[in-house]
Amino acid sequence: MTGTIQARTIQARTIQIDVVSDVACPWCAVGFGALTQAIQEIGDQAKFEVHFQPFELNPNLPVGGQDAMEHLTEKYGIDQAQMAKNQAQIRLRAKEVGFDFHPEGRKRIYNTFHAHRLLHWAALENGLEAQSRLKKELLISYFCLRDNMDLQTTLIAAVSRAGLNSDRAIEVLNQNEFDSEVRHMQQHYLDLGIHSVPSFILDGKYLMAGAQPTESFVTAFNQLLTKQD
Repeated sequence: MTGTIQARTIQARTIQIDVVSDVACPWCAVGFGALTQAIQEIGDQAKFEVHFQPFELNPNLPVGGQDAMEHLTEKYGIDQAQMAKNQAQIRLRAKEVGFDFHPEGRKRIYNTFHAHRLLHWAALENGLEAQSRLKKELLISYFCLRDNMDLQTTLIAAVSRAGLNSDRAIEVLNQNEFDSEVRHMQQHYLDLGIHSVPSFILDGKYLMAGAQPTESFVTAFNQLLTKQD
């Protein structure tokens, strides 16, 4: 009696990651870069679904933003020397994960609600990989180019660099699309107790808070890959 043994294709496990973050958060850029490096290091051992969720650090900022030094003094009570020290530290960490922050740091802080609307649109109509590309370009606009995030031209330039439809993005902005959806998601994560960013939720239940180094993500992913549900 003879028989055949059929090879069984092993499907790579999918790890879902919700990244709660803000375009105006420098540590969110660091976390983005470290997460990207970790995913690359894991390679084909797993598939990843990364969904960026909205969080506004400064939801009440008016159009035109606020002077960065003034803002940080009011919010955190730091002086110019401490601000310069913090920025130097963040620039170093950012460079390690692929972001070349402007050497003079940000001069103004801006509200990012419209950026979050575009990120929501990108995921909904173009997919999560497109959303990730747009997220990176918006972070570059904010921290590397020091663009005015209140200007529609700034946002559309990021959309274009990400390879997305600029005309559709303009339509989204002009018609106030996804306003309520973004507000709803922001409140959802506040209700979950997330009040600082970046926060990374793995598979809907494991929280990693703060700008984790690449190795921490790799360790967490390997633990998930060996975990028996």
